[in-house]
Amino acid sequence: MTIEEIITSAPKLSALVVGDVCLDRWCYYEPLLAEASRETSIPRVAVVEYERTPGAAGTVASNLAALGVGRVAVLGVVGDDGHGFELERALDARRIEHAALVRNPTGLTFTYTKLINRSNGVEDLPRVDYLTPRDLPEDVTSQLVERFERFAPQFDVVLVSDQMEIDAGGVVTARLRDAISRFAASHPDTVVFVDSRARGELFCNVLVKLNEDEAAQACVRLRVETDYEKLRGQIGYGSLMVTHGPRGVSVVGANGITLVPARSVPAPVDICGAGDSFSAGAALVLRLTGDPVEAAHFGNLVASITIMRPGTGTATPEDVLRASNQETRQ
Repeated sequence: MTIEEIITSAPKLSALVVGDVCLDRWCYYEPLLAEASRETSIPRVAVVEYERTPGAAGTVASNLAALGVGRVAVLGVVGDDGHGFELERALDARRIEHAALVRNPTGLTFTYTKLINRSNGVEDLPRVDYLTPRDLPEDVTSQLVERFERFAPQFDVVLVSDQMEIDAGGVVTARLRDAISRFAASHPDTVVFVDSRARGELFCNVLVKLNEDEAAQACVRLRVETDYEKLRGQIGYGSLMVTHGPRGVSVVGANGITLVPARSVPAPVDICGAGDSFSAGAALVLRLTGDPVEAAHFGNLVASITIMRPGTGTATPEDVLRASNQETRQ
């Protein structure tokens, strides 16, 4: 399938992104205004402007919307707080549906606050994260499962973003993970694409994408040597993807491993969010072609564009066409 055909087909598709939808707050502070507090003598961090964008699973959704997917929605959890309101505003600005979000009145909206020096554009102070490091209430988990089972059949692609690295606090609980695996088994025409930082080996019947460190740790938890083919067998799906940064992606299938090279980018600006943009592009093409190698190539192409932008950038159809033409000429 040509790049032009992929771009033309995207508006006909729909995608649901499930998981840890968070708010990224990009706060620009002015060092010259860092006068000390009169009461405590502690210098203040004087934020003078900020931007808000959807993060984590929201970054995946933003990439899908930017690529022109006709309908994009998120399913996750937000707190009953101002950050939850800001997140919904940021999703609205990108035409991403959020009616499936579940509100947790006892937890915080998952938020990354990034402090960027306005004088040089560098993030040079510790990030301030808002987390709820405890299990979700049982009623919130039940609502998540119910909404997943109600919404998922409406979509061509389901992407799961399991970002939380600790066991408590994440949206993709054992109950939701089981519901995802059951759905994948009963809906073979729907592409279910999973990106999991710390639990990839626990999913079944889905395409799992891990980076090489995550894949190695998954094998450790399975008590086997690093073996991508055994890991694929554990998950029980036809393909597994393992990313290797600038070296490309290993597509692990029943007939062995195919390395799909990355597009060469001499001086990346910001690799933050590269995995999310890869997932968006790869899942889209997997639904259109059924070919994981072709999907990995397109995912690499999208990621090669977003790493040339600060923050968690996205790629438009025009960007993809331009990058594809440049790749062809090289």
